[in-house]
Amino acid sequence: MASDGQMKPSGAAEGAVLGGSHGSTETLSSSAVNRLLMEFLIYFGRAMFVLYPVYLTGYLGLSVSWVLLCMMMVTWWKKNRQWKDARIGTAIDFVDNETQVVHKELQGALQMASWVHFSDVEKVDWVNKVLEQAWPFFGMYMEKLLKEKIEPAVRLSNSALKTFKFTKVHFGHIPLRITGMRAYTHEVDQREVILDLNICYDGDVDIDALVKEPITAGVKGLKLKGMMRVILEPLIGEAPLVGGVTLFFIRRPTLEINWTGMTNVLDSPAFSSLSEGTIVDIIASLMVLPNRMCVPLIDQVKVDQMRFPLPRGVVRVHLLEARDLVAKDTYMMGLVKGKSDPYTILRVGNRHFKSKTIKENLHPRWNEVYEFVVHEAPGQELELDLFDEDTDKDDFIGRYRLDLGEVKREKEIDQWFPLDDVPNGEVHLKLQWFSLQTNPALLMESEGGFACAMLAVYLDNASNLPRDSSEITEHQKHGKHSKEARLTKKTACPNSLVELSIDKDVQKSKIVFSSKDPVWEEGFTFFVHDIKTQQLIVQIKEPQKKTVLGVLNLPLSRLLNVSNMAIDQRFPLERSGANSQIKLKATLRILTLEKPPPKTVLKPPPDVRHRGPQTNQGVNGPGSTPSAAVPVPPAAQAAGLQNGLHDNPSSHGRGSLPSETWRSPPPSHMRRFDSHSLLSDNSIASSRFDLTEGASFPEAIRRHQGSFGEIHLTVRYATLRNKLVVMVDACRNLFPCSENGTDSYVRLYLLPEQSWIHRKKTHVKKRSLNPVFNEKFEYDVSLEEVKTRKLDVSVKNNKMLHTRERKDIGMVMVDFAQLDLTKGVTDWFELTLPGLKNSASRAEL
Repeated sequence: MASDGQMKPSGAAEGAVLGGSHGSTETLSSSAVNRLLMEFLIYFGRAMFVLYPVYLTGYLGLSVSWVLLCMMMVTWWKKNRQWKDARIGTAIDFVDNETQVVHKELQGALQMASWVHFSDVEKVDWVNKVLEQAWPFFGMYMEKLLKEKIEPAVRLSNSALKTFKFTKVHFGHIPLRITGMRAYTHEVDQREVILDLNICYDGDVDIDALVKEPITAGVKGLKLKGMMRVILEPLIGEAPLVGGVTLFFIRRPTLEINWTGMTNVLDSPAFSSLSEGTIVDIIASLMVLPNRMCVPLIDQVKVDQMRFPLPRGVVRVHLLEARDLVAKDTYMMGLVKGKSDPYTILRVGNRHFKSKTIKENLHPRWNEVYEFVVHEAPGQELELDLFDEDTDKDDFIGRYRLDLGEVKREKEIDQWFPLDDVPNGEVHLKLQWFSLQTNPALLMESEGGFACAMLAVYLDNASNLPRDSSEITEHQKHGKHSKEARLTKKTACPNSLVELSIDKDVQKSKIVFSSKDPVWEEGFTFFVHDIKTQQLIVQIKEPQKKTVLGVLNLPLSRLLNVSNMAIDQRFPLERSGANSQIKLKATLRILTLEKPPPKTVLKPPPDVRHRGPQTNQGVNGPGSTPSAAVPVPPAAQAAGLQNGLHDNPSSHGRGSLPSETWRSPPPSHMRRFDSHSLLSDNSIASSRFDLTEGASFPEAIRRHQGSFGEIHLTVRYATLRNKLVVMVDACRNLFPCSENGTDSYVRLYLLPEQSWIHRKKTHVKKRSLNPVFNEKFEYDVSLEEVKTRKLDVSVKNNKMLHTRERKDIGMVMVDFAQLDLTKGVTDWFELTLPGLKNSASRAEL
């Protein structure tokens, strides 16, 4: 890539400055030496300015308090000056950008983001009015819940909290608000309705609790923001028309709490993130996928199917490498910039992993693999965050969010993703989608330690648990309790939790207090590597004493021989009471890697077939090499076949358009804008060729009479993320700019933005007439605005940087007004050069 080549000399010079860490033998220039000397003198002068007053005070025999007083005065003056400068700067910035500042503040204050930016998201003011009217009764319900359910559970959880009591519960007068609602009906099953609610709560909550005299705790003020999904299923033909309601957060919500009482210490910077993060973890354990809150409305609905349905699939994420990361480490008081010690945190729902740390590297290579269970696609996202590891606080160096619905649709994605919220940086990921199958014949041995199957366990309840270890011992000796033991021994019902494990993967349930018949109703998922030898071990334990109240060993090979590879029954417990049982459902599914559809070669467009002799002459003429049709990349094939794009126009399925309706027009009719645009046709050269308007085409291109090649593009609009996605897949039959082929890359402008800042380009593919790019670009723009804009795509020759000639090989204009972007379109576009005729005429003159 050209930019890489330009960066190498500067990188080598930097290596020479730092002592030749990379073995560079280049010498420092005079300007670099002068700059280093000047920085050293400035640093030395600052040190003398600080240390000389101390020396002078000691020399004159004065008290050190005078130095401290002067330093305090100087510090106060600096802070005061910074505060004044900040106020003046803010005022000047507001005057210069009044419209933008007011618009931004209104967006945050009025919560307009959802229904303004998404056309299919509704502003449901009537729901907010209902919530406002019902809010006092919601407060009454929550007060009853906290005092009757939560308070006893807190007292039983720890002996030090036996006197815990809520002294005041008031949920304030500000109700919860829904800033936007989106309904899914066509994309889902006919017997369900899915609603996505953007929730914002900035309430005046006032809750006080007495922990233990005289320790008090409380919350006064709470902010919660997130997106909650509500599923109404199944739809039935009798009242109340809906069999049950399921609620959950797709992603972890954000939370801010104003603590009172002794918990004020949690407002300090050292503890605030810890406390709020802990509470968010509690919310995640209850209402963030895969956890759900279910309310059955009829008796016929199975709670286990509502609370823990089978996942949609499994995503295997290959964290390969990153490049051009931001350098956060500095030395010598910031005079010398170092590198970073990057590591990555990957999260899907409430499951997260941390990669290894690569020391002092801006281009790290991890080559690590992680597997995630996906419950909602589209909806769930892969959250990737990069940090620079430090001894005190890790520095943020980028993030990326990817909707896993894209992986499910394209089956396999292998590309570089640009990092958000940082000036530069990219991460290389390979993602694969695995479906869940019930056919044991599809079972294959795992390679490289990867999983070959997934086990889903729904833990329902247990019955007749022993009270403690003495009851188990008595049962083992005599088969049942003696009469004396039953009369004299009085033990409270046990607290219990369940520990499920497959080899080293151990997961724990919630604690049920004081019950011989505990009910958990929780779901768990495990990755299986060897079905024939591995087994599920279930242990019921007393949490404080770690006493085992019962054990169940379930070989996974047993599931291969049962119907639907699922067992749902009560199992007797070993090392437990005489009639102790546990009820659970275990479902085994085989992981099957879904490959993109077979490679297909799309026929050339009709206008190319009509001009077949000229095309062949141009491509295979003197000084050129014959080139075969380039295969479509996997991602493009998946999108193309899914949308039903075939050669026969009558075979176009849902989500596609006939290629004739959106293929680039012939060169004679191609226009940059229509007659009402801001730019005329004559301004095409300066903006689309990235050179001066007087520059001419190379002689070989001016003499060329045939086709300049084709480019394969995939364009769609991701409504969940509010982004326009453009996939540059490949090119074929490009014009040969040299005997060794063409060093080509693709440049894009989303018109009317055509400055260098808004330019997007692919990497350079060297010496190829059929380059495969497979790179994705995203634009943050609303769907309504996209329909009024056009995409300017140009294929360029990278070897012509040193000349005054234009480096364009061909270009195409995509008009989004003619496309159905929500369904996605993909096709081959013929490359043309509309400015070639004018250039040739000027050359003749």
